[in-house]
Amino acid sequence: MTADQIFLFSLLVVVFALLIWGRVRYDVVAFGALVVAYAGGVIPKEKVFAGFGHPATVIIALVLIVSHGLYRSGAIEVLARHLVDASRGLGLHIAGMSAIAAALSAVMNNVAALALLMPVDMQAAAKAKRSPAMTLMPLSFASILGGMVTLIGTPPNVVIATFREEALGEPYGMFDFAPVGLVVALVGVVYVALVGWRLIPGARRARDSARELRDKLYVAEGKVNEGSKAIGLRLRELQNIADRDDVNLLGLVRRGKRVPGAARDEPIRKGDVVVLEGGAQEIESFLGGAGLEYAGSEKHGGVSGDTLDLVEVVVPQDARMVGRSALDVRLLYRHGVTLLGVSRQGRRFRDRVRKLEIKAGDVLLLLGNAKSLPDVVDRLGCLPLADRGIGVIQRQKALAAVLAFAAAILAASFGLLYLPVALAAVVVIYVLLRIVPLNQVYRSVEWSVIVLLGCLIPIGTALEDSGGTRLVAETIVDWSRGLPVAVVLAILMIVTMTLSDVLNNVATALIAAPIGVDIARHLEVSPDTFLMAVAVASSCAFLTPIGHKNNTIIMGPGGYRFGDYWRMGLPLEVLVVLVGLPMILLVWPL
Repeated sequence: MTADQIFLFSLLVVVFALLIWGRVRYDVVAFGALVVAYAGGVIPKEKVFAGFGHPATVIIALVLIVSHGLYRSGAIEVLARHLVDASRGLGLHIAGMSAIAAALSAVMNNVAALALLMPVDMQAAAKAKRSPAMTLMPLSFASILGGMVTLIGTPPNVVIATFREEALGEPYGMFDFAPVGLVVALVGVVYVALVGWRLIPGARRARDSARELRDKLYVAEGKVNEGSKAIGLRLRELQNIADRDDVNLLGLVRRGKRVPGAARDEPIRKGDVVVLEGGAQEIESFLGGAGLEYAGSEKHGGVSGDTLDLVEVVVPQDARMVGRSALDVRLLYRHGVTLLGVSRQGRRFRDRVRKLEIKAGDVLLLLGNAKSLPDVVDRLGCLPLADRGIGVIQRQKALAAVLAFAAAILAASFGLLYLPVALAAVVVIYVLLRIVPLNQVYRSVEWSVIVLLGCLIPIGTALEDSGGTRLVAETIVDWSRGLPVAVVLAILMIVTMTLSDVLNNVATALIAAPIGVDIARHLEVSPDTFLMAVAVASSCAFLTPIGHKNNTIIMGPGGYRFGDYWRMGLPLEVLVVLVGLPMILLVWPL
């Protein structure tokens, strides 16, 4: 081995050890490794930050922004509302949610798909009085499987496609992954729905983590405007709609006064205000489904205003709001912010929300201009809670969002537009239509993933340029000498899959792709066969919570332990190899 190869292999061993240890953030590890690689002289200065302009990095960032736009437009909510039914049996629910997750992951980033569906799944678990641990792991695994179907479904596919362009002169297209990925995903989803969930440890099944999404119940008000579905319905009839979103209707306000007595049997009229209780996102979803507006939001031009945002804040003892109501501090007229709901340790109250005297410890749900809202919260002396992904959904823009995205995918698929340019055009359209406000464009991107990718690409390139990947390939070929090529391919898949279980899947794809091409060249067979094997194997990280971000996301809400994943994941990884290997050889022959 040369000195450069020894240096790079030693550096990667340290990087792998730090990533497995998990005490240091993976983006920090990658950035530190990039600095060390430059200082060690294995990466020239003109290539140190080349990874941040790499097409793979750009595509992943754009996909995350587009995914956020699809969420804000309500397109995903409409799909979930029509396809998810909490009254179904557990097996049918898992099958339905898994199919939806896989389908969504094929057309958007699989992390974003899970983030959109996880609250829906946990609400369904709460209504069915079962632990979400039964359903969150199948949902995560299905979203990972679905990402293998298209180029933009999962970052490893983007990495493999752009590497092919560098190595062979032409990248993979949008649906080149589909013949293999679709079959693997279908078989995997069937396993998840019929067998996999039964292997989740019983102790995890009993844990009720659904309360984590329900720990803050707000009392809020929804105004009945012209065209609302609520007009003519009785309050008890409207409750049937509210039940789907886990929202409880408390009463009715007409002409500024509560309707006394049998309000639940009183037909609802235009201009009435419905008093309700529920979680922040559940309330937002119900109001959209019932065609109601937050009372007071009309002063902002409607709840679907272009740059509106929702924020949860807690009221400390010395806040200006303590002992005063929203009317007293002229919250709307002086600050342009509407008080939408108040959470007070689960207690209910009869005062109108905007007239309620605020107490220390209350949690407030505020609606206001996305740019000025943080300053208003600071002036009020309130403390913002951690961002839980609550947002104002602009449902009237769902069709425009879907059409723009579909047009871009078609244009890229038929070679009319370069994929990064097509996705960039969608982002521009979303910004112009205010589907994604400017202040949320950068917030939509998982910058830690971008830093990881931008830092490891130059290191991977250096390893290839130094002959390190060729050395690894030669070693694998020597060890497997005399064995059929299909066996060598299976060994590469198993090694790559094992690495992906303990490393980030993007890092695994970056390292394994050049090794796969070098093995193919040594064996004098098609590199495409080995690249597709790396694509499938690097995407399938089912044994641990650290191999794929989706598995990490569900760990807390599902109450899983590190050792829970392999019980359901190991048979799935074996199944992926058994199904994926012959499909790769069939579609991409040697």
